Amino acid sequence: MAAARGAWCVPCLASIETLQELCRKEMLICTNIGITRKNLNNYEVEYLCDYRIEKGVEKFFVKWKGWPESCNTWEPTRNLKCPTLLKQFYSDLYNYFCALKPNKKGFLKNSIKSLDPSLSDYIVKKAKQRIALRRWEEELNRKKTHSGTLFVENTVDLEGPPMDFYYINDYKASPGVNTLGEAIVGCDCSDCFKGKCCPTEAGVLFAYNEHRQIKIPPGRPIYECNSRCKCGPDCPNRVVQKGPPYSLCIFRTDNGRGWGVKTLQKIKKNSFVMEYVGEVITSEEAERRGQQYDSRGITYLFDLDYEADEFTVDAARYGNVSHFVNHSCDPNLQVFNVFIDNLDVRLPRIALFSTRNIKAGEELTFDYQMKVNYSFKQMVLKYMMNFMLWCIRGLLHDPAIHNKTTRLTWQKYSCSNLTVLGTLAQILLI
Repeated sequence: MAAARGAWCVPCLASIETLQELCRKEMLICTNIGITRKNLNNYEVEYLCDYRIEKGVEKFFVKWKGWPESCNTWEPTRNLKCPTLLKQFYSDLYNYFCALKPNKKGFLKNSIKSLDPSLSDYIVKKAKQRIALRRWEEELNRKKTHSGTLFVENTVDLEGPPMDFYYINDYKASPGVNTLGEAIVGCDCSDCFKGKCCPTEAGVLFAYNEHRQIKIPPGRPIYECNSRCKCGPDCPNRVVQKGPPYSLCIFRTDNGRGWGVKTLQKIKKNSFVMEYVGEVITSEEAERRGQQYDSRGITYLFDLDYEADEFTVDAARYGNVSHFVNHSCDPNLQVFNVFIDNLDVRLPRIALFSTRNIKAGEELTFDYQMKVNYSFKQMVLKYMMNFMLWCIRGLLHDPAIHNKTTRLTWQKYSCSNLTVLGTLAQILLI
């Protein structure tokens, strides 16, 4: 069989069952394939495969953990010390019958003598799927670098983990993209919330309030403190870079939308939830891939068009939990451009913040067509106009407007910043 769970995988020369059997014969412990010191000589139920009533006695066909399927045996209920697996077995049966006959209440325990082959096949597939999803869940949590825990859930169908998806925490540069550099300057503030250092140096507003919630409108950029800054990890201007703080669940939707993501904790309005990461590719490559994705009915391309439309993030094969977030025209997440270590305006990081209070168990969504490009020119012109209006208001409300010192008052408000902004305006409007 061939495995495709990561770049390190190669075609296997033997199945896991064959390797388990060899390990037991040689008395070797190999936890990667389920052979532990505990079950090397002991029998532990991995899952239940089938059911029948024989001479009035309930029996289950048992798959033993760490043993090949050829060693499966029929066992009476009294021999099984696995109440959780028994409950899961009956739950799978109930769900199967409910799917076949939605208007019925399922089945009554002991109302059937044995399972037909299609039903027992479903039970085995469901058990194997549950094991595969659990392993994938463990893999995701090993690879993530943020504090929030990731869970995986599928109570809808037999779909297993995606076989051509690799979890990453940051942008992955593709060939032809070599501008994912690090910051060359940083602040030396003792209190960044009061000093508003990095955003001020970038000419933008400080993005967060005292609760680390976003306070600027959509379209405005976020400039966080970077690796060159002297402030510590508890700096209020370090939010996105810490990663998702919430426990999230990748779940199978029941309305045909594939996988989705829901939060397992309450999320307050304007809170950072997750970052959209993937492979950074050129716009030309994005055009080529976009045609392929359109033919398959999928879309994972996110254009980085904050300043120039040169690069695109492709989360089809490489990404994080955001890969599974679905589209909505009424989303509860909003996109923001973020600059941290890489200050190249062509390569902002994409952060998703909550637009309202979100309940635990609620699905997370964002608008795939959301516009986030608030260009550098627009930003400078906006701040220039605000500053000039502030100067004029100060002039008109100054008592000197009524005496001979009016010219001096105007000079007071015609500071160097105004001169600089006026020069920028001339350049931008050419």
